[in-house]
Amino acid sequence: MTQQNKSKNLPKRTLGTQGLQVGAIGLGTMGMTMAYGAGDEPGGISTIRRAYELGVTFFDTAELYGMGTGSNEQLVGRAVKGVRDDVVLATKFGFDMSAPPNAEGFALNSRPEHIREVTENSLRHLGTDYIDVLYQHRVDPDVPIEDVAGTVGELIAAGKVRYFGLSEAGPDIIRRAHAVHPVSVLQTEYSVFERAVETEVLPVVRELGIGFVPYSPLGRGFLTGAVKPAAEYPEDDMRSWDDRWQPGNYEKNLTAIRQLTALADAKGITVTQLALAWLLAQGDDIVPIPGTRSPQRVAENAAAAHVTLTAQDLARVQEILPQGSAGSRYPKAMMPAW
Repeated sequence: MTQQNKSKNLPKRTLGTQGLQVGAIGLGTMGMTMAYGAGDEPGGISTIRRAYELGVTFFDTAELYGMGTGSNEQLVGRAVKGVRDDVVLATKFGFDMSAPPNAEGFALNSRPEHIREVTENSLRHLGTDYIDVLYQHRVDPDVPIEDVAGTVGELIAAGKVRYFGLSEAGPDIIRRAHAVHPVSVLQTEYSVFERAVETEVLPVVRELGIGFVPYSPLGRGFLTGAVKPAAEYPEDDMRSWDDRWQPGNYEKNLTAIRQLTALADAKGITVTQLALAWLLAQGDDIVPIPGTRSPQRVAENAAAAHVTLTAQDLARVQEILPQGSAGSRYPKAMMPAW
C-alpha cells in the first residue's frame, strides 16, 4: 500500500475527550470473514487498502469475527502493514470462544485474566505492539464492569492499548466504567432503521464526553437497496433469519427504502449515502463504520461524508421512518441487555 495516492479529503472527527481523531467514516470488517456467507480475504484486503487511499483511518475488527482463530484480525493486520501508525485499529474481547455456542450465541467472558489473554492474541494477530481502541464486546453480567475498566486501564498504562471502549452497554454500565477509567468510545447499532439509542444512551455518552460509533449503519445492507427476501439468502447469511427480512416486515421496510431512494435520487446521491449522511448529521461526535467487501462500495460510503442534508431532508427521513424499521434487530435471546 502506498501513501502517495491517499486522499486527505475525508473530514476528520474526534471521538471522546481523550483526543482520538479518525476519518468521519470508518470501516467495519466483520462481513469479510463471517455472517454474510463465505469469507473473501483478497477482497477484504483490497477494500481496506482502497479505504485507506480514500482517507478512511478507522478499522474495526474483533476476536469474534475470526471465530477465535484470529483470521479477521490477521486480515486487517496484513492490509495495513506498512501504514500501521497512520491508522486506528479497534478490536474487542468479551466472548469465550473455547465454549460451543448455544441458542444465545457464544458464552461471555470478561474476567481480567481472559481480557489480558485476548489482548495478547489480538496484538499478535494484528501484527502490532499496541491496540488503539479495545472494546468490551458485550457486557458480562458475571464480571463487575469496574473490574473490566480497571483491567483495560492497566493495559493502557502498560502501553498495549490506547483507548477504552464499550459495545452495547447501557447508561448504568457506561457511568460505572467511566468512573474507573475514561471510556473514549461506545459502539452500538444505530441507523435510520434502528433508533433505540436516541432516548437514553446518546444523552449519557454526550454528558460524559464519549464518542459514539454506530455499527450496522446501513441496516445490515437493507439501506443499500440491494435486498431480497430472507428465504433467498443462504443459511450462513444472517439476513436469512434477521427479523427485518421476514415476510410482513420485509415489505414494509422495502416501501421505506423506496421512499428514501426517491429522496436520495432528488439530491443526486445514493440511498446508502443518504443513510450515512443522516447519521453524520446527528452529531459531530458520531463516526459510523459501514461494512463492505467491495472497494467500489467503500468509495461510495466515504463520499457520504461530503453530503449535506438540509432541515427539510432530515424532516422527510423522519416522516418516512419515524420510529425506525419494522422488525427487531436481534432475536430476543440475542438482544443485548442494557
